[in-house]
Amino acid sequence: MRLAVTLMVRDEADIVRPVIDNLIDQGADAIIVTDNGSVDGTTEILESYGDRIDLRHDPVQRKQQFRVVTGMARDAHTVHGADWVINADADEFWLPRVAGRTLHDVFSELPKSLRTFPVEVIDMIGDPALRGSGLQRLTLQDRRPLRRMNELGLHAHATSDAVHVGTPEIEVSQGNHFVNLQQKGEVPPGLEVDVLHFPWRSWEQFEGKVEKSGRAYEANPELQPSPNHHGMREYRRYLQGTLFAFYVLRHPTEEERTAGLADGTLVEDRRVADAFSAPVADVPVPDDRLAAARTWAPAIALQEEYARAQQGKADARLGEVLQYLDDAKHRIDGLIDDLKAADAREQRVREELSLLRSRKVVRWADAVGRLRPGR
Repeated sequence: MRLAVTLMVRDEADIVRPVIDNLIDQGADAIIVTDNGSVDGTTEILESYGDRIDLRHDPVQRKQQFRVVTGMARDAHTVHGADWVINADADEFWLPRVAGRTLHDVFSELPKSLRTFPVEVIDMIGDPALRGSGLQRLTLQDRRPLRRMNELGLHAHATSDAVHVGTPEIEVSQGNHFVNLQQKGEVPPGLEVDVLHFPWRSWEQFEGKVEKSGRAYEANPELQPSPNHHGMREYRRYLQGTLFAFYVLRHPTEEERTAGLADGTLVEDRRVADAFSAPVADVPVPDDRLAAARTWAPAIALQEEYARAQQGKADARLGEVLQYLDDAKHRIDGLIDDLKAADAREQRVREELSLLRSRKVVRWADAVGRLRPGR
Protein backbone atom coordinates (compact mmCIF):
# COMPACT_ATOMS: atom_id res chain seq x y z
CA MET A 1 0.00 0.00 0.00
CA ARG A 2 1.24 3.44 -0.94
CA LEU A 3 -0.14 6.55 0.78
CA ALA A 4 0.18 10.00 -0.82
CA VAL A 5 -0.63 13.42 0.61
CA THR A 6 -1.16 16.65 -1.33
CA LEU A 7 -0.79 20.19 0.02
CA MET A 8 -1.41 23.59 -1.57
CA VAL A 9 0.54 26.12 0.48
CA ARG A 10 0.80 29.90 0.64
CA ASP A 11 2.66 31.81 3.35
CA GLU A 12 2.49 29.17 6.10
CA ALA A 13 6.06 29.51 7.43
CA ASP A 14 4.82 29.49 11.02
CA ILE A 15 3.49 25.93 10.79
CA VAL A 16 4.40 24.17 7.52
CA ARG A 17 7.55 22.43 8.84
CA PRO A 18 5.85 20.52 11.69
CA VAL A 19 2.95 19.70 9.35
CA ILE A 20 5.28 18.06 6.82
CA ASP A 21 7.39 16.45 9.56
CA ASN A 22 4.20 14.90 10.91
CA LEU A 23 3.35 13.47 7.48
CA ILE A 24 6.83 11.98 7.20
CA ASP A 25 6.54 10.52 10.71
CA GLN A 26 3.14 9.09 9.80
CA GLY A 27 4.66 7.11 6.93
CA ALA A 28 3.40 9.02 3.88
CA ASP A 29 5.08 7.47 0.82
CA ALA A 30 4.69 10.62 -1.29
CA ILE A 31 4.06 14.24 -0.32
CA ILE A 32 3.13 16.52 -3.23
CA VAL A 33 3.29 20.22 -2.35
CA THR A 34 2.33 23.16 -4.57
CA ASP A 35 3.71 26.48 -3.33
CA ASN A 36 1.25 29.21 -4.31
CA GLY A 37 3.68 32.13 -4.52
CA SER A 38 4.73 32.33 -0.87
CA VAL A 39 6.81 35.33 0.21
CA ASP A 40 7.24 34.69 3.95
CA GLY A 41 9.97 32.01 3.82
CA THR A 42 7.63 29.07 3.17
CA THR A 43 9.30 28.37 -0.19
CA GLU A 44 12.74 28.05 1.41
CA ILE A 45 11.39 25.71 4.09
CA LEU A 46 9.83 23.49 1.43
CA GLU A 47 13.01 23.46 -0.64
CA SER A 48 14.99 22.26 2.39
CA TYR A 49 13.21 18.88 2.19
CA GLY A 50 14.89 18.09 -1.13
CA ASP A 51 13.57 14.93 -2.79
CA ARG A 52 11.56 13.94 0.30
CA ILE A 53 8.69 15.95 -1.20
CA ASP A 54 7.48 16.55 -4.75
CA LEU A 55 7.65 20.36 -4.76
CA ARG A 56 5.81 22.35 -7.42
CA HIS A 57 5.26 26.06 -7.98
CA ASP A 58 2.10 27.88 -9.07
CA PRO A 59 2.43 31.61 -8.34
CA VAL A 60 -1.02 32.50 -9.74
CA GLN A 61 -3.28 33.62 -6.90
CA ARG A 62 -6.81 33.52 -8.23
CA LYS A 63 -8.41 30.80 -6.12
CA GLN A 64 -7.59 28.07 -8.65
CA GLN A 65 -7.58 25.40 -5.95
CA PHE A 66 -9.89 23.02 -7.83
CA ARG A 67 -7.49 22.74 -10.76
CA VAL A 68 -4.31 22.55 -8.67
CA VAL A 69 -5.51 20.06 -6.05
CA THR A 70 -7.23 17.87 -8.62
CA GLY A 71 -4.00 17.78 -10.65
CA MET A 72 -1.94 16.80 -7.60
CA ALA A 73 -4.49 14.16 -6.58
CA ARG A 74 -4.37 12.56 -10.02
CA ASP A 75 -0.56 12.62 -10.06
CA ALA A 76 -0.56 10.98 -6.64
CA HIS A 77 -1.85 7.88 -8.41
CA THR A 78 -0.40 8.14 -11.92
CA VAL A 79 3.07 9.42 -10.92
CA HIS A 80 3.52 8.12 -7.37
CA GLY A 81 1.37 4.97 -7.54
CA ALA A 82 -0.79 5.90 -4.54
CA ASP A 83 -3.46 3.47 -3.39
CA TRP A 84 -4.89 6.07 -0.99
CA VAL A 85 -4.72 9.88 -1.25
CA ILE A 86 -5.11 12.53 1.44
CA ASN A 87 -5.69 16.10 0.23
CA ALA A 88 -4.69 18.21 3.22
CA ASP A 89 -4.31 21.86 4.12
CA ALA A 90 -1.05 23.34 5.41
CA ASP A 91 -2.57 23.98 8.85
CA GLU A 92 -3.79 20.41 9.43
CA PHE A 93 -2.25 17.56 11.43
CA TRP A 94 -3.55 14.16 10.31
CA LEU A 95 -3.36 11.53 13.04
CA PRO A 96 -4.75 8.04 13.70
CA ARG A 97 -7.27 8.10 16.50
CA VAL A 98 -5.75 5.01 18.10
CA ALA A 99 -2.48 5.83 19.89
CA GLY A 100 0.69 4.04 18.83
CA ARG A 101 -0.33 3.67 15.19
CA THR A 102 0.66 5.64 12.08
CA LEU A 103 -1.41 6.76 9.13
CA HIS A 104 0.43 4.21 7.03
CA ASP A 105 -0.62 1.46 9.45
CA VAL A 106 -4.24 2.52 9.28
CA PHE A 107 -4.49 2.96 5.50
CA SER A 108 -2.76 -0.38 4.95
CA GLU A 109 -5.74 -2.02 6.65
CA LEU A 110 -8.50 0.11 5.11
CA PRO A 111 -10.36 -1.73 2.32
CA LYS A 112 -10.03 0.08 -0.99
CA SER A 113 -13.61 -0.91 -1.67
CA LEU A 114 -14.57 2.06 0.53
CA ARG A 115 -13.51 4.30 -2.36
CA THR A 116 -13.79 7.45 -0.26
CA PHE A 117 -14.83 8.60 3.21
CA PRO A 118 -15.04 11.90 5.13
CA VAL A 119 -12.66 12.73 7.96
CA GLU A 120 -13.82 15.20 10.60
CA VAL A 121 -11.77 18.40 10.76
CA ILE A 122 -11.48 19.57 14.37
CA ASP A 123 -10.62 23.22 15.02
CA MET A 124 -8.03 23.70 17.77
CA ILE A 125 -8.40 26.74 20.00
CA GLY A 126 -6.95 28.22 23.17
CA ASP A 127 -5.67 31.69 24.01
CA PRO A 128 -5.41 34.32 21.26
CA ALA A 129 -1.99 35.78 20.39
CA LEU A 130 -0.61 38.55 18.23
CA ARG A 131 2.03 36.26 16.75
CA GLY A 132 3.21 32.67 17.01
CA SER A 133 2.57 29.12 15.76
CA GLY A 134 0.47 28.34 18.83
CA LEU A 135 1.09 24.58 18.89
CA GLN A 136 1.54 24.55 22.67
CA ARG A 137 -1.14 27.23 23.18
CA LEU A 138 -4.00 25.83 21.11
CA THR A 139 -4.69 22.52 22.83
CA LEU A 140 -8.50 22.43 22.93
CA GLN A 141 -10.73 20.65 20.45
CA ASP A 142 -13.61 23.01 19.71
CA ARG A 143 -16.83 21.02 20.00
CA ARG A 144 -19.13 23.86 21.02
CA PRO A 145 -22.70 23.63 19.66
CA LEU A 146 -23.73 25.31 16.42
CA ARG A 147 -25.70 27.96 18.31
CA ARG A 148 -22.52 29.06 20.05
CA MET A 149 -20.63 29.06 16.72
CA ASN A 150 -23.21 31.46 15.31
CA GLU A 151 -22.81 33.74 18.35
CA LEU A 152 -19.07 33.83 17.61
CA GLY A 153 -19.65 34.92 14.03
CA LEU A 154 -19.00 31.47 12.58
CA HIS A 155 -21.45 29.77 10.24
CA ALA A 156 -20.45 26.27 11.39
CA HIS A 157 -17.53 24.09 12.36
CA ALA A 158 -14.96 23.19 9.70
CA THR A 159 -16.17 20.94 6.87
CA SER A 160 -14.88 17.38 6.78
CA ASP A 161 -12.08 16.47 4.35
CA ALA A 162 -12.53 13.68 1.81
CA VAL A 163 -10.00 10.85 1.62
CA HIS A 164 -10.08 8.76 -1.57
CA VAL A 165 -8.47 5.89 -3.39
CA GLY A 166 -5.94 6.68 -6.10
CA THR A 167 -7.49 7.13 -9.53
CA PRO A 168 -6.60 9.17 -12.64
CA GLU A 169 -10.21 10.40 -12.93
CA ILE A 170 -10.46 11.97 -9.48
CA GLU A 171 -11.87 15.47 -9.05
CA VAL A 172 -11.43 17.35 -5.78
CA SER A 173 -13.78 20.28 -5.17
CA GLN A 174 -14.50 23.00 -2.59
CA GLY A 175 -11.06 22.92 -1.07
CA ASN A 176 -10.42 19.33 -0.03
CA HIS A 177 -13.95 18.59 1.09
CA PHE A 178 -15.62 16.70 -1.77
CA VAL A 179 -14.63 14.26 -4.51
CA ASN A 180 -16.44 12.68 -7.45
CA LEU A 181 -16.54 9.21 -5.85
CA GLN A 182 -19.24 7.56 -3.77
CA GLN A 183 -18.50 6.02 -0.40
CA LYS A 184 -19.07 2.27 -0.25
CA GLY A 185 -19.36 1.20 3.36
CA GLU A 186 -18.05 2.49 6.68
CA VAL A 187 -14.58 2.83 8.20
CA PRO A 188 -13.92 -0.24 10.38
CA PRO A 189 -13.60 0.43 14.14
CA GLY A 190 -10.04 1.19 15.20
CA LEU A 191 -9.10 2.67 11.81
CA GLU A 192 -10.53 6.15 12.36
CA VAL A 193 -8.47 9.23 11.53
CA ASP A 194 -8.54 12.71 13.09
CA VAL A 195 -7.61 16.04 11.54
CA LEU A 196 -6.49 18.69 14.04
CA HIS A 197 -6.92 22.07 12.35
CA PHE A 198 -5.10 25.27 13.39
CA PRO A 199 -6.83 28.07 11.41
CA TRP A 200 -6.53 30.90 14.01
CA ARG A 201 -2.95 30.48 15.23
CA SER A 202 -2.31 34.20 15.65
CA TRP A 203 -3.77 37.55 14.73
CA GLU A 204 -0.85 38.20 12.35
CA GLN A 205 -1.40 34.95 10.49
CA PHE A 206 -5.21 35.18 10.48
CA GLU A 207 -5.40 38.77 9.28
CA GLY A 208 -2.94 38.07 6.48
CA LYS A 209 -4.80 34.95 5.35
CA VAL A 210 -8.16 36.73 5.27
CA GLU A 211 -6.78 39.63 3.25
CA LYS A 212 -5.00 37.40 0.74
CA SER A 213 -8.01 35.17 0.30
CA GLY A 214 -10.33 38.13 -0.24
CA ARG A 215 -7.99 39.73 -2.77
CA ALA A 216 -7.72 36.41 -4.62
CA TYR A 217 -11.50 36.21 -4.94
CA GLU A 218 -11.58 39.80 -6.19
CA ALA A 219 -8.94 38.90 -8.80
CA ASN A 220 -11.02 36.04 -10.17
CA PRO A 221 -14.41 37.30 -11.40
CA GLU A 222 -15.27 33.78 -12.59
CA LEU A 223 -15.78 32.78 -8.95
CA GLN A 224 -19.03 33.94 -7.39
CA PRO A 225 -18.96 32.91 -3.71
CA SER A 226 -22.07 33.46 -1.64
CA PRO A 227 -22.02 36.55 0.62
CA ASN A 228 -22.35 34.03 3.47
CA HIS A 229 -19.25 32.15 2.35
CA HIS A 230 -16.98 32.08 5.42
CA GLY A 231 -14.04 33.63 3.55
CA MET A 232 -16.11 36.50 2.20
CA ARG A 233 -17.67 37.15 5.62
CA GLU A 234 -14.21 37.35 7.17
CA TYR A 235 -12.98 39.60 4.36
CA ARG A 236 -15.96 41.91 4.87
CA ARG A 237 -15.04 42.14 8.55
CA TYR A 238 -11.45 42.88 7.60
CA LEU A 239 -12.58 45.77 5.38
CA GLN A 240 -14.91 47.05 8.12
CA GLY A 241 -12.19 46.92 10.78
CA THR A 242 -14.00 44.41 13.01
CA LEU A 243 -11.99 41.27 12.21
CA PHE A 244 -9.81 41.47 15.35
CA ALA A 245 -12.91 41.40 17.53
CA PHE A 246 -14.09 38.18 15.89
CA TYR A 247 -10.60 36.68 16.14
CA VAL A 248 -10.59 37.27 19.90
CA LEU A 249 -14.23 36.24 20.31
CA ARG A 250 -13.80 32.72 18.96
CA HIS A 251 -11.12 31.94 21.58
CA PRO A 252 -12.73 30.97 24.92
CA THR A 253 -12.44 33.05 28.05
CA GLU A 254 -11.11 31.36 31.18
CA GLU A 255 -14.68 30.89 32.40
CA GLU A 256 -15.79 29.32 29.12
CA ARG A 257 -12.72 27.08 29.09
CA THR A 258 -13.52 25.75 32.58
CA ALA A 259 -17.18 25.17 31.72
CA GLY A 260 -16.36 23.64 28.34
CA LEU A 261 -13.87 21.14 29.76
CA ALA A 262 -16.51 20.14 32.29
CA ASP A 263 -19.37 19.62 29.81
CA GLY A 264 -17.32 18.25 26.90
CA THR A 265 -17.76 21.13 24.48
CA LEU A 266 -14.01 21.72 24.82
CA VAL A 267 -11.69 18.70 24.85
CA GLU A 268 -8.02 18.76 25.84
CA ASP A 269 -5.79 17.31 23.08
CA ARG A 270 -2.00 17.61 23.42
CA ARG A 271 -0.97 15.22 20.65
CA VAL A 272 0.49 18.01 18.52
CA ALA A 273 1.69 20.11 21.47
CA ASP A 274 3.73 17.22 22.87
CA ALA A 275 5.15 16.06 19.54
CA PHE A 276 6.34 19.28 17.87
CA SER A 277 7.92 22.54 18.92
CA ALA A 278 6.48 25.80 17.62
CA PRO A 279 8.55 27.36 14.80
CA VAL A 280 7.45 30.86 15.82
CA ALA A 281 7.29 31.87 19.49
CA ASP A 282 4.00 33.19 20.83
CA VAL A 283 3.50 36.88 21.45
CA PRO A 284 0.41 37.36 23.64
CA VAL A 285 -2.20 40.02 23.09
CA PRO A 286 -1.63 42.87 25.58
CA ASP A 287 -4.07 42.69 28.48
CA ASP A 288 -5.67 46.05 27.79
CA ARG A 289 -6.25 45.27 24.11
CA LEU A 290 -7.59 41.82 24.94
CA ALA A 291 -9.92 43.22 27.58
CA ALA A 292 -11.20 45.88 25.20
CA ALA A 293 -11.84 43.33 22.44
CA ARG A 294 -13.63 40.96 24.81
CA THR A 295 -15.77 43.88 26.02
CA TRP A 296 -17.07 45.08 22.67
CA ALA A 297 -16.67 41.95 20.50
CA PRO A 298 -19.99 40.40 21.62
CA ALA A 299 -21.82 43.63 20.78
CA ILE A 300 -20.27 43.64 17.30
CA ALA A 301 -21.22 39.99 16.79
CA LEU A 302 -24.77 40.69 17.98
CA GLN A 303 -25.02 43.70 15.66
CA GLU A 304 -23.84 41.61 12.74
CA GLU A 305 -26.29 38.85 13.61
CA TYR A 306 -29.10 41.41 13.81
CA ALA A 307 -28.13 42.85 10.43
CA ARG A 308 -28.03 39.34 8.98
CA ALA A 309 -31.46 38.59 10.44
CA GLN A 310 -32.85 41.81 8.99
CA GLN A 311 -31.31 40.96 5.66
CA GLY A 312 -32.86 37.53 5.94
CA LYS A 313 -36.27 39.10 6.51
CA ALA A 314 -35.70 41.45 3.57
CA ASP A 315 -34.64 38.52 1.43
CA ALA A 316 -37.73 36.59 2.52
CA ARG A 317 -39.97 39.57 1.73
CA LEU A 318 -38.22 40.01 -1.61
CA GLY A 319 -38.78 36.31 -2.23
CA GLU A 320 -42.48 36.75 -1.53
CA VAL A 321 -42.66 39.73 -3.91
CA LEU A 322 -40.79 37.84 -6.60
CA GLN A 323 -43.11 34.85 -6.13
CA TYR A 324 -46.14 37.17 -6.38
CA LEU A 325 -44.74 38.70 -9.57
CA ASP A 326 -43.99 35.26 -10.94
CA ASP A 327 -47.55 34.15 -10.17
CA ALA A 328 -48.87 37.35 -11.76
CA LYS A 329 -46.77 36.70 -14.83
CA HIS A 330 -48.24 33.21 -15.11
CA ARG A 331 -51.76 34.67 -14.78
CA ILE A 332 -51.00 37.30 -17.43
CA ASP A 333 -49.51 34.65 -19.69
CA GLY A 334 -52.72 32.65 -19.19
CA LEU A 335 -54.86 35.67 -20.10
CA ILE A 336 -52.75 36.29 -23.18
CA ASP A 337 -53.20 32.66 -24.20
CA ASP A 338 -56.97 33.02 -23.63
CA LEU A 339 -57.03 36.19 -25.76
CA LYS A 340 -55.05 34.47 -28.50
CA ALA A 341 -57.47 31.56 -28.37
CA ALA A 342 -60.43 33.99 -28.51
CA ASP A 343 -58.86 35.79 -31.47
CA ALA A 344 -58.39 32.46 -33.20
CA ARG A 345 -62.02 31.51 -32.54
CA GLU A 346 -63.20 34.92 -33.82
CA GLN A 347 -61.11 34.48 -36.94
CA ARG A 348 -62.62 31.05 -37.56
CA VAL A 349 -66.13 32.51 -37.10
CA ARG A 350 -65.34 35.29 -39.56
CA GLU A 351 -64.04 32.78 -42.04
CA GLU A 352 -67.12 30.60 -41.61
CA LEU A 353 -69.41 33.65 -42.04
CA SER A 354 -67.51 34.68 -45.12
CA LEU A 355 -67.84 31.18 -46.49
CA LEU A 356 -71.56 31.13 -45.74
CA ARG A 357 -72.00 34.50 -47.47
CA SER A 358 -70.14 33.23 -50.49
CA ARG A 359 -72.35 30.17 -50.69
CA LYS A 360 -75.48 32.36 -50.32
CA VAL A 361 -74.36 34.64 -53.14
CA VAL A 362 -73.78 31.63 -55.36
CA ARG A 363 -77.21 30.26 -54.58
CA TRP A 364 -78.76 33.68 -55.24
CA ALA A 365 -76.96 33.94 -58.58
CA ASP A 366 -78.19 30.50 -59.56
CA ALA A 367 -81.72 31.49 -58.69
CA VAL A 368 -81.48 34.69 -60.76
CA GLY A 369 -80.11 32.77 -63.66
CA ARG A 370 -83.04 30.41 -63.66
CA LEU A 371 -85.45 33.38 -63.87
CA ARG A 372 -83.77 35.01 -66.83
CA PRO A 373 -85.78 34.95 -70.15
CA GLY A 374 -84.97 32.10 -72.41
CA ARG A 375 -84.26 29.72 -69.62
